[in-house]
Amino acid sequence: MVTIPYFTALTTYFSYGLLFVFGHLRDFCRSIFKSDQGTPEGYAPLCRDFEDFYTRRLYHRIQDCFNRPIASAPDAWIDVIERYSNDNNKTLFQTEKINRCLNLGSYNYLGFASADEYCTPRVIESLNRFSPSTCSSRVDGGTTVLHKELETLVASFVGKPAALVYGMGFATNSTTLPALIGKGGLIISDSLNHSSIVAGARASGSKVAVFQHNTPSHLEDVLRKAIAEGQPRTHRPWKKIIVVVEGIYSMEGELCKLPEIVAVCKKYKTYIYLDEAHSIGAVGKTGRGICELLGVDPADIDIMMGTFTKSFGSCGGYIAGSKDLIMYLKYVSPGHLYATSISPPSAQQIISAMKVILGEDGSNRGAQKLARICENSNYFRAELQKMGCEVLGDHDSPVMPIMLYNPAKIPAFSRECFKRNVAVVTVAFPATPLLLSRARICISASHTKEDLSRAIEVISEVGDMVHIKYFPTEPEKQQNEEKKLL
Repeated sequence: MVTIPYFTALTTYFSYGLLFVFGHLRDFCRSIFKSDQGTPEGYAPLCRDFEDFYTRRLYHRIQDCFNRPIASAPDAWIDVIERYSNDNNKTLFQTEKINRCLNLGSYNYLGFASADEYCTPRVIESLNRFSPSTCSSRVDGGTTVLHKELETLVASFVGKPAALVYGMGFATNSTTLPALIGKGGLIISDSLNHSSIVAGARASGSKVAVFQHNTPSHLEDVLRKAIAEGQPRTHRPWKKIIVVVEGIYSMEGELCKLPEIVAVCKKYKTYIYLDEAHSIGAVGKTGRGICELLGVDPADIDIMMGTFTKSFGSCGGYIAGSKDLIMYLKYVSPGHLYATSISPPSAQQIISAMKVILGEDGSNRGAQKLARICENSNYFRAELQKMGCEVLGDHDSPVMPIMLYNPAKIPAFSRECFKRNVAVVTVAFPATPLLLSRARICISASHTKEDLSRAIEVISEVGDMVHIKYFPTEPEKQQNEEKKLL
């Protein structure tokens, strides 16, 4: 849980209060003096009132901090195109100027998103052999030998009998959950699970219960109550119960308490659905994810989900599990039956990257990348904490959110870092609660120590400017102790 400093919470509420008051006052004046309201007479608004208000009154004013177009591969350094606006940021126009920036925002955990001596030639070869797209779903003409090879390799890599690959990571969750469970079933979801899990749970038609983020004891309470009470109204036993968690939570950088959650699920005989989008390939001695890192047997996880968009420098996702499960999904999963299959070059990129990780390319580059991402992540997190920033997440996680809180600090932090040629991602509502705005740093194995030292210098300088160092540094702690003694 994030504990917001009292003064910070107070000033953040005050800032949003001013925004609401003056924003609604302006809307009122606009309704009187301006006839064009954007919604035709007699029609309901397409957007929900609050989110539309937030978009107009806050997002549009700071949208230069988001969606920055890049003109290069998302490597350790990227080319970012500068933009300008003539209408208070409502419309942004690209310039010819390009800034070379240190990239602290991409999910390029192992550095495979740029040209690679082993992967790139094989991807180009597959492009010449197959084409950029299969132009078909898997069940029609969209399955190639690369798809079959990839599924076999993924199953072996994660330690499951079989696997099924999808063309989109978000769709992997949002189309698989409705295929696994429906009316009369119960999904118990971590309160901070990804939007794709939320979408899939809602689409399933099953009852959804939520447990406190990463809290096995509360999961057990929810499970015990749900089993005791049964289905609503009828109180019949649930047809099926699935507990859904993530390996690394993408907005918090926290590792899942998987051993404890597995123990609870075994006790109550419920299925476990594990989303490893941010953990597969990024953690564990051989990159096999959260199970390897925390010593959990993959056999104890019923459904293993992951994406190829982070550690493997490609796109798409996978579901791994028993042969019966995968065969069932091939018949019923909309993401497999109707969506265009993952492109052959993308599949080849994943196969090649996975072989590098496994050392099958004839080198030890995969082991070096895994060691470097771990070393870089822990070094950067320690340095941020030393300077007094509030950093979420756990040791070994390559995702580290720096808390900003106040809405004015979102554009200030982003713009000042950009001026110093450091590209960061800031995250605000609706991706996070209103009070918990943050800058999410993602570390890569492609970052050198010099890159990280430069980033620390810039963040420290900007942190002093925008006042995000909420905790005393070590020298300040020592001074405070000395004053107490005096």
